[in-house]
Amino acid sequence: MTAASVSDTAAGTRLLTRIAAAHPRIRKAWVDSGYRTTAINHGARLGIDVHPVHRPPGTRGFTIIPRRWCVERTFGWLMHHRRLARDYETHPHRSDAMIHLAMIDLMARRLTGQATPNWRGT
Repeated sequence: MTAASVSDTAAGTRLLTRIAAAHPRIRKAWVDSGYRTTAINHGARLGIDVHPVHRPPGTRGFTIIPRRWCVERTFGWLMHHRRLARDYETHPHRSDAMIHLAMIDLMARRLTGQATPNWRGT
């Protein structure tokens, strides 16, 4: 997580460096069209093919962008956890920890076949 004042390119180059160090087998990354050639070239130096996903030309209004939909779907899953649906955290590392816990909960429930309880129904 970064502050809103950090550009996509600056955050992307830092993220690509961290990912390449922690997960050397990653070879492809899909990114938003906000990433510029600096991040793409940095990924190439690290051996990661950074591919920006653009809107199809000539489309107007709402359209589903294939790879971006994966991110939006994940945000939807995270919003089932009330602490993430409201902005309670004052420090980014706490929000980061809550996201990890929410995704661990999601994976554990899928592995066990249990339904996810939803705070919205209460």
